[in-house]
This record gives sequence, C-alpha cells and structure tokens, in this order.
Amino acid sequence: MNKYVESEANQHVMKLIQMGADVKIVSGQMVYVTFDISKDIQLAYVYNLNRKNKFFLERIKPYPMPVKEFNTPDAICEIIKIDVEQFKNAMKSHHISKFIDLNLEFHKMLLTFEDLFLYYNVEAETFEEIKEHLNAIHKTIYDAKESVDRVYFKKNPENLE
Repeated sequence: MNKYVESEANQHVMKLIQMGADVKIVSGQMVYVTFDISKDIQLAYVYNLNRKNKFFLERIKPYPMPVKEFNTPDAICEIIKIDVEQFKNAMKSHHISKFIDLNLEFHKMLLTFEDLFLYYNVEAETFEEIKEHLNAIHKTIYDAKESVDRVYFKKNPENLE
C-alpha cells in the first residue's frame, strides 16, 4: 500500500475509533469495524478499497447488507455514524429483536432463492408465484411505513419510496 493510501487509512480508522468502534485492518486494504450497541446487539462492517479505487462498504452484523461504494473514507465514516445512530434509536423499540430476526430470514430466503435459480430448472409459473408473494410483502412494508410515525429524520429512507 502506498504512503498516501496508508495515511488516508490511518485517518479514517482514527475517526471510527473516536466514534467508539473496534477497528481491525486486514491485509492493508480491508477494514473490519464493530460497535456494541447493547449487550445483545453488535453492529459490524467491513470495507475495502476495490479495483476502481472506491471503498465498498457492507454491514455484516446484526444481519448482512451491502451498503454501497463510496469515493472517500470520510463518506464511509459518515454513513456508519448515521447507521449507528439509527440502530441506537431502534433499540428503544420493543420489536428490535423481531426486526433483526425477520431481516435474517429475508437473507436466508435470498440464499435459498439463489440456490433454486442456480441448481434447478424452475418453471415460469413458479417465478410468477414468487413475484406475487414479493409484491404482497412490498405492499405490507409500504403500508406499515405509511401507517406509523417516523422516528429518525437525519437521513431519508433509500428503499421505501
């Protein structure tokens, strides 16, 4: 890793540590970041510098979710800061465990669907049936969003519009 990239890495690692993270740098270009939100919930992220010289961020705990690519480590720090705030705010809900469990089920479902696609010759009707169920889930989520009060305002939801 050249000295400029190393210096940049040190700066954003320091910012994350100041935010309360435990940071481990793996092979110089991959960074693992964790936050203990509660005794039961830990947030964990991994990000790396990819071939396009962009930083790819993924949340890996409490459930896996790719976030996106960022041009700078500062942008990663800012999105992680907001994510930590959101989870700390969500901890006030009595349903946080149910939310995390459902999200893990969604993740398992994606893996199962990928297996179906990669390993089996599936009929077109099956895809239509799955699509109908997904549309129903989308509607349930959208309707829930429309029927309750918003509790976090520093960032707009990206996937619910």
